[in-house]
Amino acid sequence: MTDPTPTSVDAPSADAPLAVWLAHLERLHGQRITLGLERVRAVAAVMGAALQPVCPVITVAGTNGKGSTCAMLEAIARAAGYRTGLYTSPHLVRFEERARLDGQPLAEARLAPSFAAVEAARRVAGDVALSYFEFTTLACVHALLAQRPEVLILEVGMGGRLDAVNLWDADCAVITSIDLDHMEYLGPDREAIGYEKAGILRTGRPAIVADPAPPRSVIDRAREIGADLWLAGRDFRHGGDRQQWHWQGRARRYAGLAFPALRGVNQLLNASGALAALEALRARLPVTAQAVRQGLATVEWAGRFQVVPGQPVLVLDVAHNPHSAAALADNLDAMGFYPQTLAVFGAMADKDVAPMLARLDALVDGWHFCDLPTPRAAPAEALRQRWQGLTRRADVAAQVHPGPAEALAAAVAAADPAGRIVVFGSFYTVGGVLQHGLPRLGAKHLQA
Repeated sequence: MTDPTPTSVDAPSADAPLAVWLAHLERLHGQRITLGLERVRAVAAVMGAALQPVCPVITVAGTNGKGSTCAMLEAIARAAGYRTGLYTSPHLVRFEERARLDGQPLAEARLAPSFAAVEAARRVAGDVALSYFEFTTLACVHALLAQRPEVLILEVGMGGRLDAVNLWDADCAVITSIDLDHMEYLGPDREAIGYEKAGILRTGRPAIVADPAPPRSVIDRAREIGADLWLAGRDFRHGGDRQQWHWQGRARRYAGLAFPALRGVNQLLNASGALAALEALRARLPVTAQAVRQGLATVEWAGRFQVVPGQPVLVLDVAHNPHSAAALADNLDAMGFYPQTLAVFGAMADKDVAPMLARLDALVDGWHFCDLPTPRAAPAEALRQRWQGLTRRADVAAQVHPGPAEALAAAVAAADPAGRIVVFGSFYTVGGVLQHGLPRLGAKHLQA
């Protein structure tokens, strides 16, 4: 595999601030996707013990639900009194969101020295050319480990087998729902994608498969390497009614649970997988029933069917593939009646946007398509044309805007105060409306 970036540009000084390091990495290679572990392994070998966890490591892969599962694991572990480290990607507004210690983003002063450490090791290793994701993954985990967490939770960026996060051996691996996304990198169908996700599994260690209908490739890989396979519906299961739910594992049971604070139709699947992981690690990471209840009741994760009260109501969701868009549509349906729903939508050019738009078409009464600040994004006008070619709504209009903030402002100006505005399609779309904090909307005639 060819190197992803040249190395001739001088790096910042060791004491440079985080913003300078990030700008340097963007200049070198931007956000191009590269897969493979050869480069990160070479640099990690130089960094040695500084990258070796001494605490349990939980790695989470999947198409959808990864971030929510990580957030639930973090919240329950914190409620149990553990010092938690959490690495996720991408971020919504600030890079520091990617590395959380005890539920809070690491301060820049704790992150920037780790960038310098990675750069020094990269040069010692022979000027190894790291991608943006590889470099920042090494730096974030290095910074978290320096704070001596008692549990480290890692979210895979894409796939699993060749993702930089797979550098670390998982004491427990969790695979959430698997669907079609990143097919140019991971393969053309669920079986191929499942095989890539299963690359995070390790011999003799728990492999939690939360997808209720996983690809056969995941099960086959777990059995091939001798992982301790936990299947949803066999080794753990959940059920309930409108008031509460329950969970049953191999040896533990929780009854009368309140629903997780994260909203959405799939959150019980994510919570069920998180509880299975914690049961599988109970010898090293025991948690009480009270910690489970408290963690699920207090968990927060921005941009995942996040409903912000206002007039109109604002719904933020990073849904960026057909599977997550379908879940978003179901969640919007479950909210009850709204006289108007407007959408702010921006997406990457490599996404399968047609089924996303089609799934929301019947629900949306006005579209505001927006450009996004990355070369990977589809132009707003191209998105509008895709929608125009498939919509069955002759009564719905669409506009294009230079960015998410402008699109949201236009939607607010046209909004019924009793309605709702849904922002979705990409982390960039949701992040773009959060740049200056969480908006509290007031329709135009309410501001007179």
